[in-house]
Amino acid sequence: MNVSRREVLVGGSALVAMSVAKPAFAEEYPSRPIELVVPWGPGGGADQLARKVAQLGEPQIGKPMPVVNIPGGTGATGMAKILANPADGQTAAIYIADAHALLAGKSPRWTMEDITPVAVLIQAPSFIFVAQDSPFKTWDDFAKAAQERPGALKVATLGFGSVDDFTLSFLGSKGVKVNQVPFSKPSERYVSILGGHADALYEQAGDVGSFLNGKQMRPLLVFGSERFAAFPDVPCSNEAGFSIALPQFRSIIVRGGTPPERVKKLSDALQKVAATDEFKAFLKEQFAKEDSFIGSDGAGAFVAKQLDDMKAAIKQAT
Repeated sequence: MNVSRREVLVGGSALVAMSVAKPAFAEEYPSRPIELVVPWGPGGGADQLARKVAQLGEPQIGKPMPVVNIPGGTGATGMAKILANPADGQTAAIYIADAHALLAGKSPRWTMEDITPVAVLIQAPSFIFVAQDSPFKTWDDFAKAAQERPGALKVATLGFGSVDDFTLSFLGSKGVKVNQVPFSKPSERYVSILGGHADALYEQAGDVGSFLNGKQMRPLLVFGSERFAAFPDVPCSNEAGFSIALPQFRSIIVRGGTPPERVKKLSDALQKVAATDEFKAFLKEQFAKEDSFIGSDGAGAFVAKQLDDMKAAIKQAT
């Protein structure tokens, strides 16, 4: 068979074009381990979630998910890492309400367009806790003391510009003025009320579950419109006269611009993780909502709504 030189050149060009184009459209995802960034130190709720997802996610995703802790700046340092990586879905991050709160402040370092929420995995209310032997037996005791001695009572928080800050500032605008004491390390924040370094702690129940089970601390108030089933005798903020509820959420994000098909594939894998008995047990240990999971089709709207609520809380407090 005679083949002209032109046919050879055309055929060769087509093969080259196919070989170049193939990786762009057919590359396996994930092609390597997915690095899971935790913008906080080890031991806190975000870290616990990351390690549980890494453990249960590998069989679903097909690749390991090494956890990398990067504490600092109320989550800003860790966020800088994920935003510096390519938008390819190979780096993800635990994204929680406290990091999200930075977007409600002045001159945020990133915007909603810079991130893509893949899934919400935990939704849980926040509480005011005191040590078991605290002289404040009820929320009314604590609120009365704060009103009589504005700024005298110390409350341990994550830091200024966090959800903790927004909520306590709101309470202050209503007459319950306290002195915030920031602790960047979760472990130090938890034990602050046990060692007398603070009078109360703003936190989620799951993060201090071992202290609650050990009868070392107890809740005085849960933020929200209804009482929490695990603590039926603890009043909610609405019935105490404070209509504020900024729940803690913990999600997984990737950099904005990540291909939608990769976002969906990761979200689908996380949905399978959330459906496991082990993860359901983890949610119970975290005192979280049983139906916490929201996939990529609704996670973005959920996160955007939380930001609107935070901005509204700031406006009410000023």
